[in-house]
Amino acid sequence: MEATDIPRSGDDPGAGTPGGQRDQALQAGEPGGDGTPGGPSLTAALEAILMVVDEPVAEVTLAQVLERPTAEVAAALRALSGEYTASGRGFDLREVAGGWRFYTRAECAALVERFVRDGQQARLTQAALETLAVVAYRQPVSRARVAAVRGVSSDGVMRTLVARGLVEEAGTDPESQAVLYRTTSYFLERLGLRSLDELPALAPFLPDDVEILEEQK
Repeated sequence: MEATDIPRSGDDPGAGTPGGQRDQALQAGEPGGDGTPGGPSLTAALEAILMVVDEPVAEVTLAQVLERPTAEVAAALRALSGEYTASGRGFDLREVAGGWRFYTRAECAALVERFVRDGQQARLTQAALETLAVVAYRQPVSRARVAAVRGVSSDGVMRTLVARGLVEEAGTDPESQAVLYRTTSYFLERLGLRSLDELPALAPFLPDDVEILEEQK
């Protein structure tokens, strides 16, 4: 490398380019950038907040905290997400369960799990998975209804799902007064879904006589 290629102390490579000037403005919070004069840029503020959250944060909430237009915040979040993907970062910024949060990129998930859990993974039992599936597709649903679908009592399993934050109470049935249950935003987060509308359709997996079986119950 020639001496002329080595940046001098205090110099910013690319500062003479339009992109470099914009990056400097973003970092310094100068007028013309994302930030306000003397303060952090919008992107820096978003990164700082999202770095410490333990659940997805809605765009409107971030806009209120930062006192910026929601549309501007939404655009900045999507730009950051695209930037992280394009640069191949080990983390990802995703919109999940009505909000935004940092996640480990899929390619690095196995390494992180090995580090955090030392190879030990806490998994839901088959009974818990069945019960969770019934709640997800039939919600709001009572424990009696879940038991009717599974053919076995699900009281203990339901308590486990509630304790893990995957299921929560959703009022009572107006006729039977039975407690109803539904999935939580944490459930959406764990499955990487924005809403229940993104659940896969069940029709392709159901038997042809499902309607007759349903009427017989």
